[in-house]
Formats: sequence, C-alpha cells, structure tokens
Amino acid sequence: MSKKLKIGVIGTGSISDSHLRSYQNNENADIYAICDFNEERAKAKAAAFQAEKTYTNHLDLLKDAELDAVSICTWNNTHAEIAIDALNAGKHVLVEKPLTTSVEKALKVEEAVKRSGKNLQVGFVRRYATNTKIIKNFIDHGELGEIYFAKATCIRRLGNPGGWFADKERSGGGPLIDIGVHVIDILWYLMGCPKVKSISGNTYSKLGNRSNIENLSFYKAADYDPSKNNVEDMANAMIRFENGASMLVDVSFTLHAKKDEIAVKLFGTKGGAEIEPELSIISEKHNTILNITPQVDNLSFDFVKGFQNEIDHFVNVCLGEKETLSPVQHGVEMMKILCGIYESSEKGKEIYFN
Repeated sequence: MSKKLKIGVIGTGSISDSHLRSYQNNENADIYAICDFNEERAKAKAAAFQAEKTYTNHLDLLKDAELDAVSICTWNNTHAEIAIDALNAGKHVLVEKPLTTSVEKALKVEEAVKRSGKNLQVGFVRRYATNTKIIKNFIDHGELGEIYFAKATCIRRLGNPGGWFADKERSGGGPLIDIGVHVIDILWYLMGCPKVKSISGNTYSKLGNRSNIENLSFYKAADYDPSKNNVEDMANAMIRFENGASMLVDVSFTLHAKKDEIAVKLFGTKGGAEIEPELSIISEKHNTILNITPQVDNLSFDFVKGFQNEIDHFVNVCLGEKETLSPVQHGVEMMKILCGIYESSEKGKEIYFN
C-alpha cells in the first residue's frame, strides 16, 4: 500500500485499548487521532499510541479530511448518533456492541449506512475468533445437520462493573445487553441468522450490585459508584425462530451461584458443538457417540486474538478486500432480540414479531 488507513478512535474507556493495540499491530492501519470529551484522557491515550491528533468533540474529528475510518468505543446510548455522524461525514465505522440501545435508533443507523455507501461493522468480536471459524466450517459442510436448539449461558455470581454499565440511561440495560449480547449473537450467527418469531423473557432486580460483599474482586468501571445501580441483575429468555429452531438464554451480573459460568452450545440433527468454555464437537459414527477435540493452539476463546482478527478484518473491509461478517443488518436484528427480551419481561407476556 502507498497509503495507510488513517484511524480515529472515539472514546478512551477500557475497551479502546483492545482496538488501539490491534490497529497498532496492523501494518495497513495508522492510529491518526483520539477523541474523548476528557481532554486529559485523550492526550494520554494519544501519547501512549503515538496518535497525531486529539479531539474533545467527535464532530470536529469527523471534519478532518485525512481521516478514513473510526472505532466507536463510547457509552451504548451514544453509538447510534456518532455512527450516523461518521457515516454522513464519509467515514467507515466499527462500532462496539451493541449497535445502540433501541430498535428505532438501530434502523436509523441502517438507513445512514445505505445512504452513505460506507462500511459499518458491528463489534461482535466472537464472530472473528478461531473457535467460531472452525465450528462455522463444520456447520457449512453439514457436519451438524439441521441446528434446531442452542443454549447461551453467561453467569457472573459477582460482577456488576458499576459506573456507566449500571446506569440504564447510558448502557441501555445490564448483563443482557452487556455480556448476554456476546453469547446470544455468536449462537444466532452460527445458526444461520434465522428470523425471530417470538420471545418470552424475564429480567430480575433482586440482589442489587452486592457491593457489600468482601474478599472477592471483580472488574470495576472507571466511574464505579456503589450507590448507583438501576439495571437488571439477571435475565433469561426463550427465543423462537421462524425456521422452528429455538434458543435458551440466561445471563447475570450477580446471582447466588456457586461460581461464574459460561456455556455456549449448539445442537443439530447430526451432531452438536460446545463453543465455550472450550471447543468441542459431538458426533455419531458407526452407532457410537463421539466427543471430538479439535487440535488447535487454544480451545478457549482468545480475547486478544479475537480482537486482532476483528480489527484486521475491518481494515480489509475498508480497503475493499473483504466483506464484514457483522453488518449493520445483523446489529439491527440483535437489537430486536435484546429489546424483545426486555419488552417481554416488562409486559409479562410473550412478544411476537411480524
């Protein structure tokens, strides 16, 4: 390449480091600018990653003609506005999950993508993981047969990050929209992205953030405040799809559970798969059930490598060399699922989709 892709990163929260390190490792990307409403944080991050410019307003950043693409690493409730502004300014966009906090705003982002002709990639990082690629290959070759059931579990017994994560106005919700989106999306993606038929969901706010618990540490947001928390502790759901398949979901920030747990499973007519906590394939041969362990470097989801793959893929998309695995349309459908679970819980009944 004669010219590297000039990248701007908007928001300097903890997730921005994963974006910045990955761009730094990509030979076709140049970390050009950092934007954060806190000027001191923006300058510190720019110094750490040798960014040429800093901004405190994303609109000023987007006026920069040198800029090619942005990563949006801000609060969930700002994703749509910033993404639309970036697309309207002619920039490619990688927006952290979730796409936004409502279906209405998600549809506006989709409209902006269509108008602009620019690329938008939703940050569903697990889609770019090695585990996912392996299982997707097996599925595409018919090894699992018809996938008719999936189960997504992501339980934290004590793990409400507080701060903006615990502020529904900024986050859009609690564990469902923060960590549940990961496990729901990866199963939905591997199931072939079927259309949703109905959702029956529940959310619970029974335990609070349990900031009184001693002797156990957990990740805390930079603006952690134990006195503030108005998101759910736990959510569960049954999701039914138009093709007859279904998915069970249970996620929590805090729960009286013995230990943290993650389990991501698929079940088909010819075989099954466990994607997390470790990759495993279940099959039948000669009237015998087989548990197959793929021979790969790491059977577990590798967060660092997953992010590198995601950023590398985004750079290639911007350069016109690939198409994204997580387009805006998938971000919209995921918002329908997440908001459908919240709506079902609020109304106390199953929600149906046209």
